[in-house]
Amino acid sequence: MSRVSVRGIAVASATAVTAVGAVVGITGTGATASSAQTVDTASTTTKLLDVPGTTQAQQVSSGVLTQADAQTAAYDEAQRFQAEEAARIQAEQQAAADKAAADKAAAEKAAADKAKADKAAADKAAADRASRSDTRAPVTANPGDPRAIAQSMMSATQYQCFSNIVERESGWNYKATNASSGAYGLVQALPGSKMATAGADWRTNPETQIKWGLDYMNSRYGSPCAAWSFWQSHHWY
Repeated sequence: MSRVSVRGIAVASATAVTAVGAVVGITGTGATASSAQTVDTASTTTKLLDVPGTTQAQQVSSGVLTQADAQTAAYDEAQRFQAEEAARIQAEQQAAADKAAADKAAAEKAAADKAKADKAAADKAAADRASRSDTRAPVTANPGDPRAIAQSMMSATQYQCFSNIVERESGWNYKATNASSGAYGLVQALPGSKMATAGADWRTNPETQIKWGLDYMNSRYGSPCAAWSFWQSHHWY
């Protein structure tokens, strides 16, 4: 039963009791003599004693309303408690869901970080193994030949990558000049004068050009092989 219906029933009942009391009060004081002669006095008196007078009816009505107010207050308190309990349960469920989502995100991040660290460790181990096993390429060209100079300055693996680039850029001609761009030398430096950082004889000394080219590949790409990988995709480096 709702708050409205509880209060409404109580008010209606109290009103009815008050109305009956009022009617009885009027009847008890305003009956005529002729009417009294035709009414069974004993029977009427007994019935009227069973119905409260006006004052008593008002007291009953007040008591009913007080009880109704108490019931209404109890109903309101029950509704408030239910609402607070529902809000508490919802908050607990939301907090649990948020914690589960945070735990999942943290676990995924930890797994990703571990995978990244494992890959870095594996790459480093592979590089270390390669550096220990890699040896200088045997000098197969005559002394003074640009190829022989390059072979003596780097590992066999890096030399092969370096040679792949130089072969395509200049054909191992340390005087090669690009007519359109002005690029010069074994590694086709642009402009060629940049190679002066490796030596003033950059125009005529293959070793100076190789030193500059090797330093350029290492500083820009990390190694001649990394530079060669870039070259294969772009046809320049």
